[in-house]
Amino acid sequence: MDSIQHLLQLIAGLGILNVWLLRYNQGTPYRGGTAANMKAEFANYGLPNWSVYLIGGLKITAALALILGVYFEALIVPFASLLGLLMVGALLMHLKVKDPFKKSVPALVLLALCIGIIALAT
Repeated sequence: MDSIQHLLQLIAGLGILNVWLLRYNQGTPYRGGTAANMKAEFANYGLPNWSVYLIGGLKITAALALILGVYFEALIVPFASLLGLLMVGALLMHLKVKDPFKKSVPALVLLALCIGIIALAT
């Protein structure tokens, strides 16, 4: 089971790093509203500019911790929980702006990954 858990951790961690480090300034079909980049997405949600950096910092930290959790088990549950909570927030933001369901799929998948990681780790 450890290998499945580790695979889920790597998928979740690398997925978040991809979005926040590689695709930060790019449009994707999953951005909220009509946003062309991360800052515009947060603006569409009606969130203040500083929240992009706070949420981004938390997500990047959680992603790195999940990757490191392959070697440091104590990191897994707290940071999978944090990332799961952030995904609930992302889902609520998509609902707030009445996005089509398709735009919520990445957050929903990451939430499911976090739940799976926690279930396998406990």
